[in-house]
Amino acid sequence: MTSEETEQEHFEAVVIGAGMAGLAAGIRLAIAGKKVIILERHNAAGGLNSFYSINGRKYDVGLHAMTNFVCKGTKGTPLAKLLRQLRIPYDSLDLCPQFGSRISFPEHDLKFSNDFGLLENEVARSFPRQIDGFQSLVEEIHHLDAYNLRAPCVSARLAVKRYINDDTLEDMLFCPVMYYGSAQEHDMDFNQFAVMFRSLFFEGFARPFDGVRVIIRLLQNKYRELGGVRQMKCGIKKIHTDGTYATALTLDSGKIISADKIISTAGVVETLRLCADKQEDYGIDNIGRLSFAETITVLDEQPVNLGWEDTIIFFNTRNRFRYAEVKDGLVDPTSGVICIPNNYNYGERQLSEGFLRITAMANHDGWCALEESDYQAEKTNWYAQLQKVALKILPELPNDIANTHLNAHCIAKDMFTPRTVRKYTGHLNGAIYGATNKSKQGHTHLENLFIAGTDQGFLGIVGAMLSGISMANLHILKDR
Repeated sequence: MTSEETEQEHFEAVVIGAGMAGLAAGIRLAIAGKKVIILERHNAAGGLNSFYSINGRKYDVGLHAMTNFVCKGTKGTPLAKLLRQLRIPYDSLDLCPQFGSRISFPEHDLKFSNDFGLLENEVARSFPRQIDGFQSLVEEIHHLDAYNLRAPCVSARLAVKRYINDDTLEDMLFCPVMYYGSAQEHDMDFNQFAVMFRSLFFEGFARPFDGVRVIIRLLQNKYRELGGVRQMKCGIKKIHTDGTYATALTLDSGKIISADKIISTAGVVETLRLCADKQEDYGIDNIGRLSFAETITVLDEQPVNLGWEDTIIFFNTRNRFRYAEVKDGLVDPTSGVICIPNNYNYGERQLSEGFLRITAMANHDGWCALEESDYQAEKTNWYAQLQKVALKILPELPNDIANTHLNAHCIAKDMFTPRTVRKYTGHLNGAIYGATNKSKQGHTHLENLFIAGTDQGFLGIVGAMLSGISMANLHILKDR
């Protein structure tokens, strides 16, 4: 061993990525007394769920809602498990439940809230011939061992068709579940469908009053208190291997560190392409193709004063819901998500400004091919188009506002595209939900390199944190 190698800093565990999964994995390892370091390429933590500032105003990205909401003291749930594993008190999350959301299709609306009975009643009202099948589907989802990491993949579409024979109801159930967690076009694994169905409908939506930064700050502080090491603006240039093990990591700075075990939240294809024994085009067939654009509008009115009382609206304007890569045009405005962050039960508090967020599927290759001037022009164009779509879905504005147009109440706005996603997350193709084929048990071809986060298969904020915890427990702390 050379003198340079003996001087390399060594850790028991390296975590790649300071998103929700990476921070949770780091905390879990630090609680166990491991010497752990988290490496993050960017200067902000949170990954897919973070925030940024423009002119002093904070904008959330990623977090429309924190799913898996349950009231304090509810046991045996994903949220209760992660709080126990991370030793974080429930109240520190400052969770405020939704008022109510809906799924909007051309001929039907289904309302739902954190009380599952509302959705059940809505299905019975709109689809009376389907209610028995819906209740049978719900019963199977309730009893399914959806977190079985060894379970084979089964088509969710085929599984749901065993109970639901109305195409519109089938699509209405898939629309929110897919938008909040499917990396696969048209279909998804039934276990993943069940996990998402539970988190959205059995449990529900909530949001910290100050948004995603509450969660990020909480995780960062916890990790720091435990003595964990975190290095920002520190990307990985290469993972060295001997064919069986990852032996060392070369950082972008040129520094080399080593570790007994590595957990990567950077994505399975992105991670393995860093390995010295893999080609640059490795895993090309497993790169996700689903990306999104989102507009954010800041208003000088509370949305409820405009007649907008929904928390989140999942919408579709076609006869059939299409969840697939956008190839024609830059954005597919025929389906998406409208989120109004003001419409959570904040008690006596109230957000000082109104917010309207509109998310739709977008064409990664098209956005990334634009010259800068064309890119800015298309952002302006699609911002306006998505506003028009949303205004057709939302309740009509009062006459005094409609006559002056919503823009008169807009005090700030922004938009992100697949190009933004690619730049700040490193996900190939700007794929929000990563690879189509997940590494459920986190294994790679190297015995000490594991995958956590999006490409391990647990999605959403709670799911991502549980993924980091689970992979740390399974692959590093299992002897405990």
